[in-house]
Amino acid sequence: MQTTDARKLPPKAQENIRRLAVQAVLSGKTQVETAELFGVSRVAIWKWLKAYQQDGEQALQAKPQGRPTGGGKLKGFQAAWAARLVRGKYPDQLRLPFALWTREAVGALIERKFGVSLALSTIGRYLRSWGFSPQKPVRRAYEQNRAQVQYWLQTKYPAIKQQAKETGARIYWGDEMGLRSDHPVGRTWGVKGETP
Repeated sequence: MQTTDARKLPPKAQENIRRLAVQAVLSGKTQVETAELFGVSRVAIWKWLKAYQQDGEQALQAKPQGRPTGGGKLKGFQAAWAARLVRGKYPDQLRLPFALWTREAVGALIERKFGVSLALSTIGRYLRSWGFSPQKPVRRAYEQNRAQVQYWLQTKYPAIKQQAKETGARIYWGDEMGLRSDHPVGRTWGVKGETP
């Protein structure tokens, strides 16, 4: 007998098939006979029996279908509050265990404040609607002294530029971003236990 796709039936009809199939097996029919009788797969019969044995009749009940209603949304004031904090603060300033604003960090902030749990995709949609986009942060040395940088840019460099112009020299810039003194360039064979 050909099996039918019971998922296309209304939830109440699915529930009735599950109940009747389990009753048929409990009253002595084999799982194969029951599957053929109701036009479903043997695996479905096995799953229904297992669920019934574990949780009883309630395991066979129809479950709500579709998207859940009510959850996963922020009210206007909640969204405005979260957007303001993401724009003006860092997660560690708000005692969150994140260094940067990720969707997880924003979700943790919202859940901590309002008790609303949002999916990461929903948080991404909120962030985009608030005018944010995923970006690589600027990499700056944490030891950088802004006053010295400004002094060099406004005083020292113009003097170097003027001297290069007077002598006919060219200024070349080299970028060392991302280089480390201990950067492993490749692999090599060495004696076990002795780092080459």
